[in-house]
Amino acid sequence: METKRTTHNASSQEMLPLLIVVNKLIDGGLLEKDDRDHLSLSRQSFVIPMVGSVQAGFPSPEEEALCDIISMDEYLITRPESSFLVKVNGDSMSGAGIMDGDLVIVEKGRNPKNGDIVLAEVDGEWTMKYFQRKGKEIILEAANPRYPVIRAKSELRVGGVVTAVIRKYHR
Repeated sequence: METKRTTHNASSQEMLPLLIVVNKLIDGGLLEKDDRDHLSLSRQSFVIPMVGSVQAGFPSPEEEALCDIISMDEYLITRPESSFLVKVNGDSMSGAGIMDGDLVIVEKGRNPKNGDIVLAEVDGEWTMKYFQRKGKEIILEAANPRYPVIRAKSELRVGGVVTAVIRKYHR
């Protein structure tokens, strides 16, 4: 059986949205064009199109349009060489929007500031809490009023600062 191949000559108006996307991918460093205008991936990266913004209050009549292409790893991780993921267990940070089962990205080596969420080892136990320095004392505070303030009895070591939260709604 012979298949018939048809060609479609797209108008420049039909090609414009595709060209815009391709040019954004080239400008973003995700695609490369060789001397014969062939396209190839320049690196492995998790990218996803950003199609606009959404009103979280009242509905907006905005149409969906491609605004940008975002590399999720570059957006979420500033320093990949010193970052790692930790799965959250418990609800002590629920007031900060960090829920049981979420993943947090932690950056080692960043000096915590008051109000930063940190991963810390306190007297041999690991926890994630708000960092507060009051004079020479460092305290760790939960984002859930059911949990007490933590003060180290002997040792407190900050393992890193939480820089992002990842939550998956559907598995």
